[in-house]
Amino acid sequence: MSGTSMDGVDGIAVEFRAGEAPRVLADAFVGFADGLRAALFALQQPGENEIEREALAASALAARYAVCCHELLRGANIAPTRVRAIGVHGQTVRHRPEKGYTRQINNPALLAEMTHIDVVADFRSRDVAAGGQGAPLVPAFHAQVFGAQDETRVVCNLGGISNITILPPARAQAERREKRADERTDGGAADCQAIRGFDCGPANVLLDEWAQRHLGTPYDEGGRFAASGTVDQSLLNVLLDEPFFEQAPPKSTGRDLFNAQWLDARLAGFEALAPADVQATLAALTAVSVAREIERHAPGCRAVYVCGGGARNPELLKALEHALDRSGVSGVPVMTTDVLGVPPHHVESLAFAWLAMRCVERAAGNLPAVTGAAGERVLGAIYPR
Repeated sequence: MSGTSMDGVDGIAVEFRAGEAPRVLADAFVGFADGLRAALFALQQPGENEIEREALAASALAARYAVCCHELLRGANIAPTRVRAIGVHGQTVRHRPEKGYTRQINNPALLAEMTHIDVVADFRSRDVAAGGQGAPLVPAFHAQVFGAQDETRVVCNLGGISNITILPPARAQAERREKRADERTDGGAADCQAIRGFDCGPANVLLDEWAQRHLGTPYDEGGRFAASGTVDQSLLNVLLDEPFFEQAPPKSTGRDLFNAQWLDARLAGFEALAPADVQATLAALTAVSVAREIERHAPGCRAVYVCGGGARNPELLKALEHALDRSGVSGVPVMTTDVLGVPPHHVESLAFAWLAMRCVERAAGNLPAVTGAAGERVLGAIYPR
């Protein structure tokens, strides 16, 4: 998995067995060289010679994915012949479901050639073809590993973009299934139709941008930059005055909306603010936008479990807990998915391994109630080794 932060590849080797929790065999991280990262950032906006630049970047990405796969094989001490498939997301450079497309650049054919393992790629386009947002795709997996019998839980991914999955009690899910038994078309995905999930707004995408500008580092280590500043309520109000925050789900977003240009336009008139105060306010923006969505759509939740890169930012977690306390869902604890047995940096890679497994089994991977698609679909395209 390489996400919106575009810092590198998170990989995981995992074994799935029916009725058992996924068994992690190894994990690995392979960073992007500065040249590749710059090429990926450049592809976020229209420019000259895009077709060739995208093709070259896709091949460079495949080479990094291959390195990650070899690291996983070595770490798990397994041969390529034992691997059923590689699930590879690709790098999102445009996400415009309202125009009928989402673009994850990748070269899965090259990856299959390099690894001699079947590759499953292009997970989002089938959902978009069915009228969906193509995102988020992780809620179905979250339901498999994080659901509880008798309480509503929220899983919050703080990656480049923030998103939440609302998991109703499993008992209520079972009752719903009984009531809707005559409408079921596929046991695996139809079980999860009461689950909701959607993007909330920016997270690390803006925090990283500001840290790079003022610290010269790719991110705010430990949230210390934000902790040294003070939230400016006037700027926060301006940032929150974005129509996306008021949209009803299903909804998804990315760098197409929340980018440096978006931020600079809203900073006009706030030039006197200290950079640390802006960073603190951006952290508050992430926290408040997530807390508002939880208050609107999951007021009965008992706990929020955080994953993604933001889970390593204690100041962001504190900001989220503070925002929840100031909303109508006060007293809800915020913790990482570690307490549920899954390290935060494993969650998204695990999800796309699970989606690859579903594709291989020809089982649906999307949740129409989440993405807005016309129905359940098998997600992904297989490139044989």
